[in-house]
Amino acid sequence: MMLPSMANLVHFVFLIFVSHFLHATSNQIKESYVIYMGSFSQNRNPEAIQAAHLQILSSVIPSEEQERVYLTQSYHHVFEGFSAMLTEKEAAQLSGHSEVVSVFHDRFLQLHTTRSWDFLETESGLRSQRLNRRASNDVIIGIIDTGIWPESPSFNDAGLGEVPSRWKGVCMEGSDFKKTDCNRKLIGARYYNNLAESTQPPTNKSQIPEITSFGSPRDSVGHGTHTSSTAAGSIVTNASYYGLAQGVAKGGSPSSRIAMYKACSLGGCAGSTVLKAIDDAINDGVDIISISIGMSSIFQSDFLSDPIAVGAFHANQKGVLVVCSGGNDGPDPFTVVNSAPWILTVAASSIDRAFQSTIVLGNGSVLKGSAINFSNLSRYEQHPLVFGADVAAEFTPVSEASNCYPGSLDDDKTAGKIVVCVDTDPTVSRKVKKLVAEGARAKGLILIDEVEKGVPFDSGSFPFSQLSNDAGAQILQYINSTKKPTATILPTEDFKEFKPAPVVAYFSARGPGGLTEAILKPDIMAPGVSILAASIPAVDIGAVPEGKKPSDFAIKSGTSMACPHVAGAAAFVRSAHPRWSPSMIRSALMTTAITVNNLGKPLTSSTGSDANYHDMGAGEISPLRALSPGLVFETTVDDYLHFLCYYGYKNQIIRKISGTNFSCSFSPSPQLITNINYPSISIAQLDSKKVVIVSRTATNVGPSNATYIASVDAPDGLMVKVSPDRLVFNRRGMKASYEITFSAMDANKGYRFGSVMWSDGAHVVRTVFAVNVI
Repeated sequence: MMLPSMANLVHFVFLIFVSHFLHATSNQIKESYVIYMGSFSQNRNPEAIQAAHLQILSSVIPSEEQERVYLTQSYHHVFEGFSAMLTEKEAAQLSGHSEVVSVFHDRFLQLHTTRSWDFLETESGLRSQRLNRRASNDVIIGIIDTGIWPESPSFNDAGLGEVPSRWKGVCMEGSDFKKTDCNRKLIGARYYNNLAESTQPPTNKSQIPEITSFGSPRDSVGHGTHTSSTAAGSIVTNASYYGLAQGVAKGGSPSSRIAMYKACSLGGCAGSTVLKAIDDAINDGVDIISISIGMSSIFQSDFLSDPIAVGAFHANQKGVLVVCSGGNDGPDPFTVVNSAPWILTVAASSIDRAFQSTIVLGNGSVLKGSAINFSNLSRYEQHPLVFGADVAAEFTPVSEASNCYPGSLDDDKTAGKIVVCVDTDPTVSRKVKKLVAEGARAKGLILIDEVEKGVPFDSGSFPFSQLSNDAGAQILQYINSTKKPTATILPTEDFKEFKPAPVVAYFSARGPGGLTEAILKPDIMAPGVSILAASIPAVDIGAVPEGKKPSDFAIKSGTSMACPHVAGAAAFVRSAHPRWSPSMIRSALMTTAITVNNLGKPLTSSTGSDANYHDMGAGEISPLRALSPGLVFETTVDDYLHFLCYYGYKNQIIRKISGTNFSCSFSPSPQLITNINYPSISIAQLDSKKVVIVSRTATNVGPSNATYIASVDAPDGLMVKVSPDRLVFNRRGMKASYEITFSAMDANKGYRFGSVMWSDGAHVVRTVFAVNVI
């Protein structure tokens, strides 16, 4: 055996010391954790629950640090748990506690950030008079977001009756928000500080812990105001964004009430706070919860370590539908988030309106770019045109200057000129590129970017326009072939009845779901590109055109904007069918969704290729059609509990979550998830030598006597057989079951998409499917 040298021995001892030091340090770092404890115990009051939670917390915190025994959040309305500052070791100890379901890091969640409703009504092919006749003002939509701007005309309560008597919520005051800011439209407003509310331990055993909040429900970001008005904003005539998108602004359910739960700031939302907001919203009496936020697709947690999934499960138990944005990490597959089967997950699409900013070159060529700008340049005012790489700052790589990197442009070479940049590096956003050009004293910016061209960027008063690669090549060719190239960028004009529409937004997150491929996600698609809705008054320099007052409205894009469209549509359906469960409303929206565009052709993605059901879910929502779906597929709480069984959670955990004595009837089997009574079908693996049989149960919500006949739309090589292929109903509410057999003897490998349709001559009930042939 060779003995180590003295130098090596010292190095070895040093490494051991560092390792021990780092380990000890990691065990001393305090971070926010959520401790989830399952369903609410009906036999204990909230004060007793909080006291018990403090006792549990004190059991893992050293006696000399008892000042740390406090709850940053307390969940005690419809489910139990709390959040607290803990070391990694303390969190691990709590995870083994007999009353604890899961312990997880309190991660920050991301914000997923008019004519859209008119467009949806037009696409439905039905007359919209039914909307006003059926609308009820008893539906309450809870919005969990960045707050609300109560002075917006979108929250005017004219014509609304008294607040529903079942409402138990509050209108919390702040330094800039009064109780009188709430009304019969905005009936409730809560706020939470982003580090979470503090529940301090009682100074004596008889004292009840008090919750102290800071801040205000007022929106300082604009996101929450925009989503709220999209879901249920009142009708506002002559609305526009500085003259663009002029028309009537309204929410999907203008007669519904809004309750705001301010759990987010510009930087995002603490998961523990979002969970608290869901707990409060359910207890307050909301019917629908709209959440335009979620985890990053890169760091998805399992269903019991995701605060939105946890809260949404309990909402479903209480009959509250939770609608969530699917995320903006598309167009890559496996990027969809908020994909639990008890969540209605939303993808984003465009509408039939385009915002065009024309570029006129010195040679007379006219190019149609995409942008929202209020340029003061005119067609007759030409300016020198340069490529970013040709005006690079000293010692700057050409690739950086061509991408408008910060500090990459030479101010002296750029001043007074219109700069052309490309977007070959996605790490530099359009906003940054615009600020770089503006900072370099450029007269304007033309961006060549194929991917984002369908989502216009708002550059305020700074002249900006974005072109496709083909149009961009024309500009670069012109620059290289002319001694003194010039151009101008004209202010934006909007064009209605743009075709094709809808188109799946490039940024919209795609399926299949990363946690399980046996549930088809996203569920449905709704407008999320260039949506005009209420916002806060602009405060950024250059955001308000010269001579204009700050606008009451803004144009935003994202699945954040698509989510409240579906929440509003769900409220509209619920107003007509108040006894329908959340899953019945979801089914009605999904099985009546539209799968063709305004050219009468299949929906496409932003690249022009046909969209599949991992891109758009069941298709584009059609709220009017969803009023009369004919049949619905009701997914019960027991279905969700079976899902947890199949997914692999133990009986003991499932009983704590559900608050029942439910027992799994089968061993864990991901393949069985496909049989959950869901309004779509996903088969994660179909061996070409085997068959998979899927069962579904339909409930008749149409005429009493109806006969539905099945038809199948399946890709070549995939055999799909429905048995029985005829369903006969003799009363409303009657259920009927059937089986679908899938085999893939001749199908190519990979995902294949199709649908099963049931029709009685008046209704078409479409169940879409995704089958992965292996």
